[in-house]
Amino acid sequence: MSAATITNTPDTTPRSGHYKFSGLLGSEWTKLRTVRSTMWTLGLTILIAVVISAVATAATRANWSTTTLANRAGFDPIGRTLIGVFFGTFTIGVLGVLVVSAEYGTGTIHAVFCAAPRRLRVLAAKTIVFGAVALVISEIASFASFFLGEAFLTGPVPHATITSPGALRAVAGSGLYLCAIGLFGLGLASIIRHTAGAISAFAGILLLIPIIGAALPASLDNDLTRFMPLRIGEEMVSGPPLANSFSPWTGLAVLCAYVAALLIIGAVVLVKRDA
Repeated sequence: MSAATITNTPDTTPRSGHYKFSGLLGSEWTKLRTVRSTMWTLGLTILIAVVISAVATAATRANWSTTTLANRAGFDPIGRTLIGVFFGTFTIGVLGVLVVSAEYGTGTIHAVFCAAPRRLRVLAAKTIVFGAVALVISEIASFASFFLGEAFLTGPVPHATITSPGALRAVAGSGLYLCAIGLFGLGLASIIRHTAGAISAFAGILLLIPIIGAALPASLDNDLTRFMPLRIGEEMVSGPPLANSFSPWTGLAVLCAYVAALLIIGAVVLVKRDA
């Protein structure tokens, strides 16, 4: 081979750390959409939310004639149609965990960091791609649950439309809440890295801490309850305000602060700890 040939041959060898951020986004999107379990989980989130909301509203309609006057007076048609959102909380949260922890479990994270050694950019790409997908899926689940649920609330049962006071806020806010819960799971996984451990921590924070709080004096429990993610979700999906709760948008801001804190800690751990 001549010297001229060697000189004119382009160097196509990838250089570590020189990948565009758009390339990382594309990589994360490819990984997310090509894993069958991920797509099934996203579909299951919508299905669970819609089916449970439909069953709850249909049961309400069927049993309305035997409902007590006190329960009729306190009936919230908006909150009833969005009740399935709480069950979608767990599927979207577990998926957020798997977006990070699955690569640690299989060891493929080593290949990811070899190709893109700027670890914070990798975490940012995962957060952005999953957050965008989770937001779309969550809003679909929320709006579908509302419209289908309200279709079952016919006859003498009070019902709402999307233009009813507080309805649009509750429906759109439910989707934002679900998205934030998914990112909450992702943030936990970025710290813990182990799938079972992160899922256990996620379930413990959502379920066990409120149970522990119930054993405390009522005044202290009321003060703590408003900071719990599930309580924030209850306020978000409810039409009328709930006692011992933040306002819907304040609660969502608190939940987003949790997510930001977890991601910051996860970023520090990512840089300091070996993969």
